[in-house]
Amino acid sequence: MGSKAELACVYSALILADDDVAITGEKIQTILKAAAVDVEPYWPGLFAKALEGISVKDLITNVGSGVAAGPAPGGAPVPAAAAETAPAEKKEETKKKEESEESDDDMGFG
Repeated sequence: MGSKAELACVYSALILADDDVAITGEKIQTILKAAAVDVEPYWPGLFAKALEGISVKDLITNVGSGVAAGPAPGGAPVPAAAAETAPAEKKEETKKKEESEESDDDMGFG
């Protein structure tokens, strides 16, 4: 966060989310006034709009979990796609390694 105003709005939104209160621009502004923090008038509304329809508690809980919200693009589940390509890639890597070793032997580096 680059500015004091952004950070103050983030903290205000977290306070509201912790108290299970709807996050609105007016409520963020109320908290900011109580904390004697002066921000540009557009910041509280901007943050409220950005968090509209989002569960902040779930967002904080799932940070870094890597859990996808829906299916992977193309409709195929990621684990199945990864499982299909992994053996082929491993065979290619083994083949390349063997070819590399053979070419080293041919040059007298073996």
